[in-house]
Amino acid sequence: MTQLILEQALNGLQFGLMLFLLAAGLTLVFGIMDCINLAHGSLYMVGAYFVAAAAQAADSFWIGLAVGVAGAAVLGLLLEVSLFRRLYRRDHLSQVLATFALILIANEAVRAIWGPAAIMLNPPEALAGPVAFPLFGEEFFYPAYRLVIIAVGLAVATLLYLLVAKSRVGMWVRAGATNREMTEALGVNVRALFTAVFVFGAALCALAGGLLGPLLAVQVGMGESVLILAFVVIIIGGIGSIRGALVGSLIVGTVDTLGRALLPTLLRATLPADAAATLGPALASILIYLLMAGILFFKPQGLFPARA
Repeated sequence: MTQLILEQALNGLQFGLMLFLLAAGLTLVFGIMDCINLAHGSLYMVGAYFVAAAAQAADSFWIGLAVGVAGAAVLGLLLEVSLFRRLYRRDHLSQVLATFALILIANEAVRAIWGPAAIMLNPPEALAGPVAFPLFGEEFFYPAYRLVIIAVGLAVATLLYLLVAKSRVGMWVRAGATNREMTEALGVNVRALFTAVFVFGAALCALAGGLLGPLLAVQVGMGESVLILAFVVIIIGGIGSIRGALVGSLIVGTVDTLGRALLPTLLRATLPADAAATLGPALASILIYLLMAGILFFKPQGLFPARA
């Protein structure tokens, strides 16, 4: 039981860090640039397809990951220049309608190019096996690839925190979001900064999609479900807060993973097996939303609301 809990806790950490890659770009665009981007999950999906196609063509996962991230960044640049610059000053309803249309366009474009069937993306051969750790006199095995995902997630989280909270560029972005006219009067190109933030968010989406590709099927519509979780993360953590996005993603990832793994087992102790098998997954799926409601009851602005 101890090994099961530890394994699921690490899975929750890994899932939470991948959610952070999505939520970080979403919270910057939503909180700092005041733009609701429902197509953020579509960038995750398209990025995963880019990675899978490039990895198959180059016969190398790492080359595919680099090419896919670069391709998603270019796509994000084109979208920001052609569409989102016109949406920044529009009301939220216009943003929702436009980005929802992008979801439909992206799904149909992916279906037309790669077909409706899922694409399997294999992890690097060197990371295909497990790694053994000593645990209470026994050996605990955990997949090496998942450990790499955790390391990459932690590295990106540290980089983002330093970039947004400690660097001059982060100060410019926050200043441009607070008072664009004054910031531009001081000589800062706010338009270029907002473009860079959007492109960086698109690249993070592709990174998450490419890293999760070997664990999940790369398929049409894969961005919608993860987009909902990303919104839950930024609401829990606080809109516009990188620290909040990290804490919120770890909470959501851990609670969701442990809930799905342990709730059916715990319910079998008090309920018949059939009822536990039916009720367990249902309760686990709503657990994070109950958690979000409870946090918002005590902290309506989230755990770490962004400061201007």
